[in-house]
Amino acid sequence: MLEDRHNIKSWFYLAPALVLLGTFIFYPIFNAFFLVFLEDYNYLRGTFEGFTLTQNFRYVLTDPNFHLAMGNTMLIAFVSVPLSVVIALLISVWLNAVPIKRLQGFFQTIFFLPYVTNAIAIGMAFAFLFNQHYGLVNWFLGLFGISPINWVGLRAGWGTAMFSLLVYVTWLGLAFKIMVFLSGLQGIDKQYYEAARVDSASRSRIFRRITVPLLSPMIMYITVTSFIGAFKAYTEIIGMFGERLGPAGNDRAMITIVALVYDALDRSGTTGALSEAAAAALILFGVTLIFTFINMQVSKKRVHYG
Repeated sequence: MLEDRHNIKSWFYLAPALVLLGTFIFYPIFNAFFLVFLEDYNYLRGTFEGFTLTQNFRYVLTDPNFHLAMGNTMLIAFVSVPLSVVIALLISVWLNAVPIKRLQGFFQTIFFLPYVTNAIAIGMAFAFLFNQHYGLVNWFLGLFGISPINWVGLRAGWGTAMFSLLVYVTWLGLAFKIMVFLSGLQGIDKQYYEAARVDSASRSRIFRRITVPLLSPMIMYITVTSFIGAFKAYTEIIGMFGERLGPAGNDRAMITIVALVYDALDRSGTTGALSEAAAAALILFGVTLIFTFINMQVSKKRVHYG
């Protein structure tokens, strides 16, 4: 009887979270699986011609924008994630070694600021930094005699625009990673480092043989979650390039899979558009699932617990 009362209490406490998860997570997922099999579904009229297994997936996969979006998404994920993980780890090790505690707190606050700042506002700031005529990036390059580069201006090329976006996305991802790595570093027993110093181990060897193995569970966690986040890149592009999803005159050059989904949702009143959005979302879900599984399998051989 007492156990039943405890179970009822537990469900009562869990109810608010379950309602929110059910409404905003589970229902949209199940609804996407349902919509993708509807042929010529019209959201406004609530009608469809029948059921299909491939029509909506075929439409998305043959859409020229899909190939560009998939390429951009993959590039953002496979460049920004490894770079941000390595840079965040190095910064964390440096911050952890700062001898003056007040300075350590100051630098931690500076590096953590992007995490609590609006991503769109930061994107606008980065667009200003990369401005061809008065941006700080071109001013800095000018000190070395390099002519101004059209990074994000009118008719900027795909390569320069993507480079500036990758710099922004990599920088934006550092804050949370640094916070996680710092908490891990502060939990490592100092005896490991003292023993290594007694053996006259170099700093690089200590980093490779002690710090990285002991932080490997957090490195795995950060890598997996960062890939998932990078596959969903959208806000960063809106912040830097606006609704054009690319430099003026080269619109949609930075389109990603999530942007493709939103495009279809904007046409939700058009026959078949909502089912196409569901198909694109499920393709992204499948790609994310595959790479997460690969990461988990690779991590089993690389991660050291305890």
